[in-house]
Amino acid sequence: MKMINLLPRYLFNFVILILLQVLLLNNLQFSGYVNPYLYILFIITLPFSTPKWLLLVLGFITGLIIDIFMNTLGLHASATVFMAFLRPFILSSFSPRDGYEVGTRPVPSDYGFGWFFKYMGIMVATHHLFYFFVEAFDKELFMATLSKSIVSTLVTVLFVLIAMLFAKRDSNTL
Repeated sequence: MKMINLLPRYLFNFVILILLQVLLLNNLQFSGYVNPYLYILFIITLPFSTPKWLLLVLGFITGLIIDIFMNTLGLHASATVFMAFLRPFILSSFSPRDGYEVGTRPVPSDYGFGWFFKYMGIMVATHHLFYFFVEAFDKELFMATLSKSIVSTLVTVLFVLIAMLFAKRDSNTL
């Protein structure tokens, strides 16, 4: 399927994920220690054929919108661009011997749950580690920041899996 045909689906996903993040997840109180960031699922599920430059632009726009709503001065934009930058390298490390099939996407329905779980887990972890270490920017807080990154990664992975279950019921999303 050509990327232009997927545009309405991805615009819908973008809007829904941003709204969920801004209206729901940002208002959940997990003692300030756990921060689930479901909005990164937008970058994670983009088609394999997405050009690298477009990944970076979409990562920046996605993160910037979250930064505007959370007043975080570019933290989300930088973390999402970092994740988008690493995405092709992560995908290449998990690629099948013959490469990815044309028209497939990095979702469980195309490559299986195990493949998706590993790929998504690494993507979420890279985003969260970058975000929380840049946010803390203090080597004295290394263990606390690492703990916060790990716990937030686990919670975000859980939220992503729940979102994927809901998306599986509705073929127009993710």
